[in-house]
Amino acid sequence: MSRLQRLRAVALIPALLSTGFASFASVDEAVAKEDRETIVRNDRERVLATGYWIYNDLDAAYEQARQTGKPILVVLRCLPCEECVKLDDDLVESDPELKRLLDQYIRVRVVGTNGLDLNVFQYDTDQSFAVFMLNADKTVYGRFGTRSHRTEWLGDVSLEGMAAALRESLKLHKAYPANRESLAGKTGAPLEFASPEKYPTLTDRPDHLDYSGQVTKSCIHCHQIGEARRDYYWQKGQSIPEEVLHPYPHPKSIGLVLDARFPARVKSVAKDSAAAKAGFQVGDDLLSIQSQPLVSMADVQWALNQIPAKGAEVDVQTKRGDQTQSITLSLPEGWRRWDNPSWRVSSWMMRRIAGGGMRLLPLDESERQKLDLRSPMALRVANVGKYGLHATAHKAGVRVDDILIEFDGQSDLIREADVFDHVNEKFRPGDRVQMKFLRNGRERTVEIPIQK
Repeated sequence: MSRLQRLRAVALIPALLSTGFASFASVDEAVAKEDRETIVRNDRERVLATGYWIYNDLDAAYEQARQTGKPILVVLRCLPCEECVKLDDDLVESDPELKRLLDQYIRVRVVGTNGLDLNVFQYDTDQSFAVFMLNADKTVYGRFGTRSHRTEWLGDVSLEGMAAALRESLKLHKAYPANRESLAGKTGAPLEFASPEKYPTLTDRPDHLDYSGQVTKSCIHCHQIGEARRDYYWQKGQSIPEEVLHPYPHPKSIGLVLDARFPARVKSVAKDSAAAKAGFQVGDDLLSIQSQPLVSMADVQWALNQIPAKGAEVDVQTKRGDQTQSITLSLPEGWRRWDNPSWRVSSWMMRRIAGGGMRLLPLDESERQKLDLRSPMALRVANVGKYGLHATAHKAGVRVDDILIEFDGQSDLIREADVFDHVNEKFRPGDRVQMKFLRNGRERTVEIPIQK
């Protein structure tokens, strides 16, 4: 069974059925998994052989775009992270409408972030699949690719949604440069460093993939950028900025569920949410946020990511039926914490720092009742590391299925993310914290150091 067939069968059966693709009745589970090195090298050989994508060469793409006047499509695709990829380029190319749209772009496939210009390519780095549509002068038209959890990709991306993003970006390209001012906000302020390998924790990596040696060991993965940004502040003895600790808020966090088949159409609005209070309704099409035109759910996330943690009054232009109107979304201080970052790969860094390697999950109501728990805090230890700094809690005696009911004297930290925030605000590396656990009906107190 080919790689494309595996991806179709395992990852996109619902999407394929809804878009008219043929589905596969069974999956050949006997397909041997290739090692990481082989996957990366075979991918490069395959893509170069087809000639349809420029491989890992953004400079060549900029030059071709200048010569042809076409916009650029950049797919940032970490390898071999197949588990979390739901729209692989092979699959995308098999759709006639998407293929027609792709043909209108200079197409680039980037499989490692080494040397990536972080002044241009700013995105949710906890994803393993992100798309940029941009001009040869590096003006960003839009982004595509959203993720709230690895099990929820199908609610965040779709083939129809990608086609819509490509169409809307082509419209923006056609109108360029008259619309340059409205697109300015799609490029963010410079980050701490201009490229990933310049961050202190990544200086051992080269500024390019090393195909002459062990290419996978030379690669800087997307999620490592987010970790490096957090480490940059934490290792200096500073709190991690909330905008860095809670990046790219999902629209769901403000109460908006968007339909992944459209650029930014409201599918539902959570009761009593910020979105509901602002007046959003099902069927509304979000046209712009803070004057930035939207081509996808990822663009909505990008626009929200520009709103500071201290909050703001956010102008959203919408279309309801035939009427265009302005809606003011009020976001208070601390609004970024509404999103839960526990699904993020980069959360493992915070688990090491704040909990000595524990992964914590909230008990559901039935479990609480069974244990007759009255403390608002009840976080079950789902995993506890056994190696390196991640083994700190284990060495202190913490075990899987212990229930954390108090942390630093606080019993109101309801989520794992609340523990992260508390440590980030109150502690620094080397400090010690007491935790109270419940095991077999008996309370136990444990003290661990806060990690670097």
